[in-house]
Amino acid sequence: MTIIDSHAHLWLQQYADFPDGSRVRQLSNGRADFFGEERQMLPPFMIDGRNSAEVFLSNMDYAQVSAAVVTQEFIDGNQNAYLEDVQTRYPDRFLCCGMCHYLRSGFAEEAQHLIDKGFKAIAIPAHRLPLEGKDRVWLNKGEMMEMFKLMEKSGTILSITLAPGDLQVNEMEDIIAAYPELKIAIGHFGMVTAPGWQEQIKLARHKNVMIESGGITWLFNSEFYPFDGAISAIKEAADLVGMEKLMWGSDYPRTITAITYRMSYDFVLKTDRLTEAEKRLFLGENAYRFYGFTSLPTLPYIKNMSE
Repeated sequence: MTIIDSHAHLWLQQYADFPDGSRVRQLSNGRADFFGEERQMLPPFMIDGRNSAEVFLSNMDYAQVSAAVVTQEFIDGNQNAYLEDVQTRYPDRFLCCGMCHYLRSGFAEEAQHLIDKGFKAIAIPAHRLPLEGKDRVWLNKGEMMEMFKLMEKSGTILSITLAPGDLQVNEMEDIIAAYPELKIAIGHFGMVTAPGWQEQIKLARHKNVMIESGGITWLFNSEFYPFDGAISAIKEAADLVGMEKLMWGSDYPRTITAITYRMSYDFVLKTDRLTEAEKRLFLGENAYRFYGFTSLPTLPYIKNMSE
């Protein structure tokens, strides 16, 4: 079975500042200063705070994950320089997303530079944009729409995470109507544990919109493995839009502070509530088609010492 991770993160240094003065800084032993609170951001054996492509590839090879989409999040800081290098060195294993500075003018031109450098996708952590008052950043206005136009023209994929519920759904409908050939992957499975999550899923009724499940094990962490609630959500989403519109994502590395990387998908493999054909679509075939991966490696199963 081909397995592709549609939502992961990489960085060599986690360093983020926000307009209100808050910040995120990496600490030792996998921990981070997360808006003034110490959090376990990485597994504790990643003692230097480096979340590198090589460590991720080791996890991928062990878990038999052929390829991964590396998206970006404001809380990690802008990782364009590192991800450009990763994409160059491992073109058959990673598809990396660029990210712009959306809170200042000129980001559409910045997006064009990223595309010119070879980025095949651009990420917007829209759930962390200002969402209230005069500072609200609208996805369907001004320079955002200019950027989406050039992305559609160049065939660049939009990787976007939305605020919980349906707050930004109408904005997305406007974008989809204006740029129907723009390929869009909506993350975090529509923030599945929040009321109204189904409205985000329904966006995938449009032909070029997909849903990826990055972070679904985090969202169902309170029930923990084997995440039966997550399986129920996958089945409900499939009823709404079809299994061919859904893709697995891990949200590596944050989710593997609680579980192993393989556990972030094998709860899908082991359930008897999905058919083998549904599992193949969700775990890899849909992502292979949507992102255009080619020449994926065949990864053997390596037996554990504990077996």
